[in-house]
Amino acid sequence: ASGSRAMAAAAAGASSAPAASLDGVILRALESADIADSRCWADEQGVSHDDVEREMNSLESEGYITKTLNQTLFWELTPAGEEAVAQGSPELVILKALPAEEAAAQADVKAKVGDDVFKGGLGIAKKNGWVEIEKGTGNIVRKADPAAVEDKTASLLKGLSDALDAKTLKELKRRKLIAQGKRTAWTLGKGASYAVERRRTAADLTAAMLADGSWRDTTFKPYNFDAEGTVPACGVEHTLLKVRTEFRRVLFEMGFAEMPTSRFVESCFWNFDALFQPQSHPARDAHDTFFVSKPGVARHVPEDYCERVKTVHQTGGYGSRGYGTVWERSEADKLILRTHTTAVSSRMLYELANQEGGFTPKKYFSIDRVFRNETLDATHLAEFHQVEGVVADYGLGLADLIGTIRDFFRRIGITNLRFKPAYNPYTEPSMEVFGYHPDLKCWTEIGNSGIFRPEMLAPMGLPEGVRVIAWGLSLERPTMIKYRYSNIRDLFGHKVQVAASKSTPIVRF
Repeated sequence: ASGSRAMAAAAAGASSAPAASLDGVILRALESADIADSRCWADEQGVSHDDVEREMNSLESEGYITKTLNQTLFWELTPAGEEAVAQGSPELVILKALPAEEAAAQADVKAKVGDDVFKGGLGIAKKNGWVEIEKGTGNIVRKADPAAVEDKTASLLKGLSDALDAKTLKELKRRKLIAQGKRTAWTLGKGASYAVERRRTAADLTAAMLADGSWRDTTFKPYNFDAEGTVPACGVEHTLLKVRTEFRRVLFEMGFAEMPTSRFVESCFWNFDALFQPQSHPARDAHDTFFVSKPGVARHVPEDYCERVKTVHQTGGYGSRGYGTVWERSEADKLILRTHTTAVSSRMLYELANQEGGFTPKKYFSIDRVFRNETLDATHLAEFHQVEGVVADYGLGLADLIGTIRDFFRRIGITNLRFKPAYNPYTEPSMEVFGYHPDLKCWTEIGNSGIFRPEMLAPMGLPEGVRVIAWGLSLERPTMIKYRYSNIRDLFGHKVQVAASKSTPIVRF
């Protein structure tokens, strides 16, 4: 009782005080006794509990008070429950809406009582024996007098409390007549730095404090080194580009130079023919490749090189018999959206072979878009990104290719690799690269590789003895594995969520 009088005295006149003075009211109230329930105390003072919470959090951070959380679960009426208390339960409302002497169509009853009441009350009314559904017509017949029945549901709601058995509470909740609420309050006590009067602390050291010497007697707020900074309002890299940035970093570390890849429209000559891919290959059909209609043909192809490519296709050379088919220039001049970045590699190798001063060993890479006439689904798009690496030097072999591939994948965190023989028109030998997926618990294809054939390299003018090893993979597949995407369309395209790109962590394989 004395504690209550002290609290009342401390808060005299405080009911109309602004929230800014609440800290003093709280401290003076704690001088005689703890505050057992912050929500009840706020009601006594006539102030908002939100204001009390804000002030007690500030006081706690400076050690003036301690606080302990008290949470209580309780049941409360929903709007439908309040209506049932006022007008009767849904089943009683339906019973009252029925005519005494004749059946009523369900549609008429629903229109009269409302859809929610009809759905929530018809089954219970039938279960109670108050109504009956006619067979055949589905009409509702009244079987009880509304004045004579006992509305148990309304009675339960009027006396709602935790004393009701769990089965009854569950049923009322299922009918959306009640819902569980949560009451949150705090018990407040004196802290290690408690004082009746709060001594204001300074957040910053100012020039004025230094000038007048007041900093010597000023208490400063401690720095919170765990506080998170404000997220800057700025653009972010798309998730796919984050992985691309990491791949570029790895390849630069390995000594590779980046090839220019801005030429999306390419001729069939550089995309297929220069790679010793036959003009009859199914990949060159319209169902696999996007052809450009205007302009329809390329105008800049090195004529002497073109003749050497034609010869090796038709009659062979450099130890090859060729394909023995007629090679048509009109087919080579067609323009397409490039189907792989190896078209860029073929241009770069031709330039490397014919540069001033002659051939010098090089390591090239590219990461950019390619286009295929694919059927769109969860794992395929008509455009995607290809990562490609090319090394040109004397005396390279299969061991160099495997070692380079292992080094690259090791740097991005994939160490468990397998190699499987494969076929490519422009590489021999060729290998598919498989990596073990720890989440899927299986081996999955992650790349393709091989050594470029002499029929491709010799017509370019590369010196005898020069070998070129190459490998490639998509950018999307490792990104999907890294960030657990199951549908590629959520990663790339119009369905991408901008917020997802902002929350995606930095890539570290």
